[in-house]
Amino acid sequence: MMRILLVDDEPAILAALRRSLRLDFDEATLQIELCDNPFTALERVCVGEYDIVLSDFMMPQLSGGALLQALKDVAPDTVRLMLSGSTEFSTAMSAINEAEVLRFIPKPWQAAELEQALRQAMARRLELLAERAERQRREAEAAAGLSPQEAEARRLEAEEPGILHVRRAPDGSIIL
Repeated sequence: MMRILLVDDEPAILAALRRSLRLDFDEATLQIELCDNPFTALERVCVGEYDIVLSDFMMPQLSGGALLQALKDVAPDTVRLMLSGSTEFSTAMSAINEAEVLRFIPKPWQAAELEQALRQAMARRLELLAERAERQRREAEAAAGLSPQEAEARRLEAEEPGILHVRRAPDGSIIL
């Protein structure tokens, strides 16, 4: 199950987003949480891990760009999406580039576009988790002092148990 945090200062927008997402995703696929304050959203991300954060761009307390930029530093593997009704394209683009936002969704959104953006974000989140696991595996191997050959041998043995065990006949030939 993916956890998504929707952030917008307008409760009606949050409710509409939730309704739209519930039509496309069942509760076993997507757990939706709402937050109408960007500072509270930042606190929640610091306390619990979210797979996706979809934030409005224009909020009075803190801009969505600033929130997503902070999330990039606090939770780099959380996929960030931006929602905006703003017509200031250059401002939105700079926020997108700085916060490394995966997708920009204009208000009013189209249900199919929102669904596609969420599916793309889910796929990206799975990629990020796989990359993190691979990084951690390499770091653990480096900490254990394994050579690249030993690390690869362990990986192969874990993937296919017995693959490295070679049975030989008395004459030295390999028994299959």
